[in-house]
Amino acid sequence: MTVPRLTLNDGRSLPAIGLGTYPMDDDEATVAVAEAIRIGYRLIDTAAKYGNEVGVGRGVAESGVPREEIQVASKVRGSDQGYDETLRAFEKTRADLGLEYLDLYLIHWPLPRLDRYVESWKALVRLREDGLVRSIGVSNFTPDHLDRVTAETGVTPAVNQIEMHPVFPQEALRGANAERGVLTQSYTPLGRGRLLDAPAVVEAAGFHGVTPAQVVLRWHHQLGVLPIPKSSDPARQRENFDIFRFNLREWEIERISALAGSRYGGDPDTHEEF
Repeated sequence: MTVPRLTLNDGRSLPAIGLGTYPMDDDEATVAVAEAIRIGYRLIDTAAKYGNEVGVGRGVAESGVPREEIQVASKVRGSDQGYDETLRAFEKTRADLGLEYLDLYLIHWPLPRLDRYVESWKALVRLREDGLVRSIGVSNFTPDHLDRVTAETGVTPAVNQIEMHPVFPQEALRGANAERGVLTQSYTPLGRGRLLDAPAVVEAAGFHGVTPAQVVLRWHHQLGVLPIPKSSDPARQRENFDIFRFNLREWEIERISALAGSRYGGDPDTHEEF
């Protein structure tokens, strides 16, 4: 299957779907990542906070696919924010993954009370300049956070990975990302499975002859968002990956976007995760 690619503001690109790995442990990640890559996934997402970077790296190595064909993303955790701290944290991440370079490195949370995310961003810029990271971005950043790091460094994040699903569609933040040339990635894209029985989703799945999960992931794609669904089950991985053979109708997208609900995770202005 040919997977579309999404262009970043640094001239590089990412495949239009990736594999999330939270909350897998090392052993589960090794098997799940290797199988996902064999299925066709070429973007694998992890984070220092997940505690599975060793397993993700093993999965990449055991997949049988050349390293240069796989894009690996990780994130610096809150307890490692700061310029020197981030550089040290990156070296540990790189060692745990067993990789010479990362394709994407993100700041996991802004932690505004700590007020170290700008210094962390400067470290990410340095890592990109040194060729140790191909692209750099952030996660859970608001427009104000994005504007501050850009203003203080002259470098705009390539990616902002945020919680997004049909009951929390993030229209305003997606628009702000787009205005700044920042690609939106979505974690928890299936809403923890809680919205797969919504009539708007079920009816669209029936019409197109696909599953509710495929409808929701296709909804992300047609909104220009890159989803990273987590699954360690090969059948589910294949199902999640197979979203490029059909198109939702515009009114189906609007109906799914209108589902009522709220976020499941933390508010970036107040959430603290170290």
